[in-house]
Amino acid sequence: MPQMSPIMWFTMFILFSLTKFLFNQMMFFSFKMNKISLNKTESNTNYYLNWKW
Repeated sequence: MPQMSPIMWFTMFILFSLTKFLFNQMMFFSFKMNKISLNKTESNTNYYLNWKW
């Protein structure tokens, strides 16, 4: 079984690294981020439960 030369290992490492980088960039830019508004968080703090015992 032939062995790989160091330059081939390095080339394979670069190839997989670039593939991972491009895949991560594609996933990051494919979703639209929702902005968090302050009014939404304030409404959660003003919400109280009415317990009926």
